[in-house]
Amino acid sequence: MTAVLDIFGALADPTRLRIICLLRSMELAVGEIAQVVGQSQPRVSRHVRILVEAGIAERRKEGSWVFLRLGQSSHVAPLMRFLDAVDLSESEALWVKADLARLAAVRMERAHAAERYFAEHAEEWDAIRSLHAPEPDVEAVMGELLGEEKIGRLLDIGTGTGRMIQLFGASADQVVAIDRSPEMLRFARTKLPEKGAEKYELLLGDFYALPLPDASTDTIILHQVLHYAQQPELVIEEAARVTEGGGRLLIVDFGPHEREELRINNAHARLGFSDDQIERWLEKAGFELEQERTLAGGELNVKLWLARRREAQILPLKGRTAS
Repeated sequence: MTAVLDIFGALADPTRLRIICLLRSMELAVGEIAQVVGQSQPRVSRHVRILVEAGIAERRKEGSWVFLRLGQSSHVAPLMRFLDAVDLSESEALWVKADLARLAAVRMERAHAAERYFAEHAEEWDAIRSLHAPEPDVEAVMGELLGEEKIGRLLDIGTGTGRMIQLFGASADQVVAIDRSPEMLRFARTKLPEKGAEKYELLLGDFYALPLPDASTDTIILHQVLHYAQQPELVIEEAARVTEGGGRLLIVDFGPHEREELRINNAHARLGFSDDQIERWLEKAGFELEQERTLAGGELNVKLWLARRREAQILPLKGRTAS
């Protein structure tokens, strides 16, 4: 009975019920919740603690920020169905409508923050994009390679701006996006849809030590990420650890090049990859290369490699740390 009393006690407060309604739309920082409900952050934090203790919500720390999302425990789904079934009073309907309007303002501020950041770096990124095939062409080939096969549980490693979420998230059953930068994760959240936010999870993490259990994903995307790795083979091995047998890995990166300024100015640890390198690393990690594509454009070739995880699992990699 204690758990049941905790659940109904947690929902008995109007502010906590408002918070749950907000979390059904999207994952929110505690400060953003305070902004929407018009209360101080310490007061909202107390409400959050009660919701978390009841298992209705989950707290996740990301750098100096704390984010809240709906809980994953078994009693949350029927609880949400109950909330869908009941009729709100006129006053309750008004505050839900007002909260959602203020939530739209939070979404807009996130988008504006992303726009400001990208505007500041536009010249740098435009210079890199000018060296290779247009992004729409690359994205079209990615879609062709993934084809009509079920995406299932999607993992986007090094999500950056969240573009892969935007492209392939709707087709996936679940989406996990990982980045080592809290700032980039905040930008990626601007790509999340207004509906169905519960299937998306954005996590702070490192590509050498993914915060996921073994065999927990069906499709992994490494889009323009591998060239940042000092040891790319370890990134591929770690991807193999979390891939279900028969699952797929799509790598998008550059072919070998000699643009040394990308190493000096843009932190590229590797100046592209050859087919032999990638195929060797995939084979060692337990993948079989199925398709390879090259998009020539400017001074850099964009390479795409699609591989499938063999059914036999390799031993989990323990204690991996970034170089």
